[in-house]
Amino acid sequence: MRRLRRVSEPVNLYSDTQTRPGPEMRAAMASAEVGDEQRRLDPTVNALQERVAELLGHEAALFLPSGTMCNAIAIRLHIRPLGDEMYLHPTAHPVDAEAGGPAAMSGALIHHLHGEGGMFDGATLEAALRDPNDRHQPRSRLVSVEQTTNMGGGRVWPLARIEEVLAVAAEHGLRTHLDGARLLNACVASGVSAADYASRFDSAWIDFSKGLGAPVGACLAGSTELIEEAWRYKQMFGGSMRQAGIVAAGALYGLDHNVERLAEDHENARLLAELLAEIEGVAIAPEEVESNLVFFEVADGDALIAGLAAAGVEMSNEGPRVRAVTHLDVDREGVERAAEAVASVLAG
Repeated sequence: MRRLRRVSEPVNLYSDTQTRPGPEMRAAMASAEVGDEQRRLDPTVNALQERVAELLGHEAALFLPSGTMCNAIAIRLHIRPLGDEMYLHPTAHPVDAEAGGPAAMSGALIHHLHGEGGMFDGATLEAALRDPNDRHQPRSRLVSVEQTTNMGGGRVWPLARIEEVLAVAAEHGLRTHLDGARLLNACVASGVSAADYASRFDSAWIDFSKGLGAPVGACLAGSTELIEEAWRYKQMFGGSMRQAGIVAAGALYGLDHNVERLAEDHENARLLAELLAEIEGVAIAPEEVESNLVFFEVADGDALIAGLAAAGVEMSNEGPRVRAVTHLDVDREGVERAAEAVASVLAG
């Protein structure tokens, strides 16, 4: 059910992590059956893990507090402390937003694979791989794909390109990981199922606290053997919980009620991009908006962000590049108001 927004409320396009659980989700959380999650006795957590494993086409899954922990545990599972190297785009979340975790927690060397929109192809991966017979070089070990791309612009990896990357990885004996923070956005945008995207990776995960509107949580999937080992790192990294069914219930509610409506977020993102393209001083390519992330450039991003905040609109920026993210707490009227605010601030 759409929550009515008071006119005086801010338009929060800072991130889709800003969503707040509505009354129906809160009711589901309050009434959730719970138990000791560490002892695998929480029925709601168990149901969520089974649901996600099936959704992603894997044997098992593990509920975790955050997507960052999903990445951290997956990388630790795949990377050995033997000079192993992982391959991913330089804008990918483990590089850009996880405080150096792959190096600090797993000893991973990072090799950047460049490409437009946060994506790379099989040929780029193959050209970067090390000679396995050269003892002077790191060992090529892991390739990670981010779907959708975050700082790459919310782009949707085509299934054919993913299959191309996976084929190169298989040929060279690499492990593979899918960072699926916004995987379901990709599914809704492309019509490709989550299992078709995720099942051939050694590990994959989805997030519940972004477009699905839950307050916390993510779920890592893989083989039964891999997830059993993941439980050890969940304990080690401090991710084990107790009566976690309360938050797992929010995730289940999101899967039941908030997946198809992601299409509305995508429509609002395209509308925002089209409105921004009409504003003098904004550089944007609306045709590149494929999901719920909108990136554009202005002469002074800091000044724009400050002006928008005074007008009750939140976005984020890095220099001249500004990011706006649509989600279930922002409707069409909110998007129109945000565009008007951008035009007003830039007009001075």
